[in-house]
Amino acid sequence: MAFQTYSFFVLFVIMISFGCVENRLNLLQLQNDIDKLKADFNSSHSDVADGGPIFTERLSSWTERNEKRIILSQIISMYLKMLENTDRSKAHVRNIAEELHTLKDSLSDGSKKIEDLKDLTKLQMSDLKVQRKAVNELFSVLQKLGDTSSSHKRKRSQFQRLCKC
Repeated sequence: MAFQTYSFFVLFVIMISFGCVENRLNLLQLQNDIDKLKADFNSSHSDVADGGPIFTERLSSWTERNEKRIILSQIISMYLKMLENTDRSKAHVRNIAEELHTLKDSLSDGSKKIEDLKDLTKLQMSDLKVQRKAVNELFSVLQKLGDTSSSHKRKRSQFQRLCKC
């Protein structure tokens, strides 16, 4: 029974994380629409619990706000892809899709970052030209990594001075 609420939980986490829980979003109506969608998909079937959740476990390792935007934009895209193949004549399907599109638009920078990651996986690192370019950029990449880690350390040490934990 608790497993059936995962889709609502994921959507709720997305909305909370990005301040989308406002008057324009009626969570009770959305929960009702999701319940109807669960009925459409027969999500109370026993095989739903097999293997555990598909999205919510992945969310726990993404802790920073900007990181969450990346994974959540991908999760929303997957929900939208799933809904493409459902009966759009049903009001609850349209309502859920509209809310997901609204959330996806607010996460557009996350989508761009996903595309960057996908593009990186397509690089042919065995290609000599790619290797030459990569070697030429290595020092700059390491500098950026150093800048990033030193700013995190600085933020942490500033917080520790301010916080009497």
